[in-house]
Amino acid sequence: MKTLNDFKIIGIDHGYGNMKTANCCFPTGVIASDNEPPFTNDLLIWNNKYYSIGVGHKEFTADKFTDEDYYILTLAAIARELNRERITDTKVFIAAGLPLTWVTRQKEEFKKYLLQHRTVDFNFRKTDYHIEIIGADVFPQGFAAIAERLGEFKGTTMLCDIGNGTMNLLKISDRKPDMLNMYTEKYGVYQCTLAVREAMMREHHTNLDESIITEVLKKGTADIDGEYLKTIITAAKVYTAEIFRKLREHDYNPKLMKLYAVGGGGCLIRHFGEYDKDRVFVNSDICATAKGYEYIAYTKLSKNGGAV
Repeated sequence: MKTLNDFKIIGIDHGYGNMKTANCCFPTGVIASDNEPPFTNDLLIWNNKYYSIGVGHKEFTADKFTDEDYYILTLAAIARELNRERITDTKVFIAAGLPLTWVTRQKEEFKKYLLQHRTVDFNFRKTDYHIEIIGADVFPQGFAAIAERLGEFKGTTMLCDIGNGTMNLLKISDRKPDMLNMYTEKYGVYQCTLAVREAMMREHHTNLDESIITEVLKKGTADIDGEYLKTIITAAKVYTAEIFRKLREHDYNPKLMKLYAVGGGGCLIRHFGEYDKDRVFVNSDICATAKGYEYIAYTKLSKNGGAV
């Protein structure tokens, strides 16, 4: 969260698997109810409805602005950031993003979606919040994670942003994004999760809890049966090899360019990929893109004296 004049700039990465801010990360899940649920640790109350945050799993949707859940998750993300500084009443500017090749077409609709209410009063984790949403902007996903460090990207680099739902690729030549070489594919980490489940059912007739799969993908291991672990790792290696195949399809050549991976899927490359460690860099900060949104928004607004 950044402060400019009398308002707060809050970057929010609306992921399909996790919502991220500059300092927080929580599962992209919402369950709505007309009555208070039995567990209230992450409960958001708005418009006389109860929303359990971080529960369940969001299905992939290409148009986030058609889904009310992402607005509820936006409010929860704002509250988490404000709570870090014990703020409950303030003006907020939302800095968000969309996949590289979707920004042009969806930007205005997503901004309209984020700005659907000028003032919002809600309760999250038993704390009341009153916020005035004074503006919003939408930036290219993935690129935002390196925006502040763009001056370091000499030569040619392939940026690979692997989220839960999509994989975004962007070629950067001598510190300049190449708009003719950017791609978005529906090949995120969730596709790996599905492959692991299929392999486990095929080889062991077992259905794994998603938390176990996530632990192995993040850490490369878990305290489970050795044969089960071997099956998960084998499926993850096949998925990761496919990432590099898709990269090569889009002219990635490890002998001519470096690879810079961001997003939650970067851990798959680190743990299960075969690559030259001197030419591949994996940014392990899952909040890097949200921080980048804040940086770009702050820079842009500062040039105008903070005018929204």
